[in-house]
Amino acid sequence: MKDMDLFPQGGREVVRVDPNFTATGTYTNPSLLSFSISFYIVLIKFQKYRKLIGAKYFNKGYAANAGSLNASYETARDNEGHGTHTLSTAGGNFISGANVFGNGNGTAKGGSPKALVAAYKVCWPQVDSGGGCYDADILAAMEAAISDGVDVLSLSLGGGSKDFSDDVTAIGAFHAVQQGIVVVCSAGNSGPAPGTVENVAPWIITVGASTINRDFTSFVSLGNKKHIKGASLSDKILPEQKFYPLIDAVDAKANKVSSDIAQLCLVGSLDPEKVKGKIIICLRGENARADKGYAAVKAGAVGMILANAEENGDEIIADAHLLPVSHVSYTDGQSIYQYINSTKTPMAYMTHVRTELGIKPAPVMASFSSRGPNTVEETILKPDITAPGVNILAAYSEDASPSGSFFDKRRIPFNIVSGTSMSCPHISGIVGLLKTLYPNWSPAAIKSAIMTTAESRANDMHPIQNGGNLKANSFAYGAGHVQPNRAMNPGLVYDLTTKDYMNFLCAQGYNKSQISKFSAMSFVCSKSFKLTDFNYPSISIPDMKSGVVTIKRRVKNVGKPSTYVARVKVPHGVSVSVEPRTLKFTRIDEEKSFKVVIGSVANNKHKGYVFGSLIWEDGKHHVRSPIVVNLG
Repeated sequence: MKDMDLFPQGGREVVRVDPNFTATGTYTNPSLLSFSISFYIVLIKFQKYRKLIGAKYFNKGYAANAGSLNASYETARDNEGHGTHTLSTAGGNFISGANVFGNGNGTAKGGSPKALVAAYKVCWPQVDSGGGCYDADILAAMEAAISDGVDVLSLSLGGGSKDFSDDVTAIGAFHAVQQGIVVVCSAGNSGPAPGTVENVAPWIITVGASTINRDFTSFVSLGNKKHIKGASLSDKILPEQKFYPLIDAVDAKANKVSSDIAQLCLVGSLDPEKVKGKIIICLRGENARADKGYAAVKAGAVGMILANAEENGDEIIADAHLLPVSHVSYTDGQSIYQYINSTKTPMAYMTHVRTELGIKPAPVMASFSSRGPNTVEETILKPDITAPGVNILAAYSEDASPSGSFFDKRRIPFNIVSGTSMSCPHISGIVGLLKTLYPNWSPAAIKSAIMTTAESRANDMHPIQNGGNLKANSFAYGAGHVQPNRAMNPGLVYDLTTKDYMNFLCAQGYNKSQISKFSAMSFVCSKSFKLTDFNYPSISIPDMKSGVVTIKRRVKNVGKPSTYVARVKVPHGVSVSVEPRTLKFTRIDEEKSFKVVIGSVANNKHKGYVFGSLIWEDGKHHVRSPIVVNLG
């Protein structure tokens, strides 16, 4: 079974998703069709097929564990919301008046707004005997999608990193790529710890999550006249400029409840006599953010401040809370705790939610977005790319509540959700557009176009941050933040074939039985193939024990005839040379090979991972590949 972690820690800790096609009436005039798994699977397909696949469900793997299923399981309907949200992000049509409780109002559209879309439900609710997304159902859905003739698979799910031969998603994705189908997957929501990235097979586009330049803001005003910016989507507001008593959840604990439990605001952990009529501050972690608000409401609070734990840093997320709430950063949370402890009568007030545009810096990497290095094969840098995944507004199932909690009876047609599940379909939609422009490009060429045109700087022209003014690196964002318009004209691409992928599997030491899981074709492994020569759009060196590593790459010209010159941003502690430094192309689809020689520097004091880049430039195109070197 796949353990699902589709939403960042502190949000909905257990998620059960499926597709709702009540929203599919908006997906008209198709020119593509998209296939995504986000507790269900989505597709993109060319107009020439003119075939709307619709929605299917797969539950035999689940039933084998859960036992006999009633009729409520014989449906592809979305009663959770996650599937509708991701599907509309990938392929939703233009819809005016999209908003959440009046916030973010405007016209919404998916990445491929004229797409034909289909959904394949593979995940099911938790029951006594288990629940979630079973390998058998995931693979069955992927194979069905391939048979249905899809062009893009968008899979917003994951189950941790594992050997490729044991990874059903990797196996199914290989089958798809063999047929020219692009596969896009979420990187996971287990960040910011290193080595947490999942869906790491080189034939998959792996997507991290970052912010956009829009915030949903609620300010906290303290009795000491300090004002703190927080995030919220609550549809409830406090009377204007009226201050309320402020209490720490630890001071509001119920009898026989520990301080550690009370500060998290678990249901039943708070004493109503201490909480009633007050604003309570709760610590993020363990239980869902919305559940903390429910606990506060049950105890009689008029509002809640949700403070980040240290590991959450500056990342604040707008949630559709049941009461007035402001989610604040770790630093700001600490200042609120200090204020409470500095006075006998702490007071606070929270403003109503407002939409703010033009936020800088943006993007910033989400703390929950899973990080590299790739623990399965470190020569393949993962994630590949980052895309918007924080506070994303998209369609939502009206069978589900906006907070995702059973006690929430509200229903809305759009919702704002965060996670790498949300960033994945952004890339899927872009892939759909590229497939329209370049129907003969391979999945590897499309991936290369997206990666080598990405941006590593934010809108303030400084490097993308992890939060807290800390510079991010390729283990967070891969090649960088996606730039769709640039991807349309990449100049050069790093291409790969099924033969290249098969040699990659051979280099993993797989025997014939293991390789047969990926392909039934007869194949003889190349004795000369090296993992360092695998033609990936990024370069990752796991160690420099030998002192010098030579990497071979080849690029294909997909633009006008031009001459490219190599430029290197050299990682600290190593030397880098490119041979040749100039590549002249006289025709489209012409390929040229080059070598990158990376060596250790004498008396180097740098240890651990260092980061740089290789750029091929012709005055118009900027073909950038990240370089990561582990110095030990």
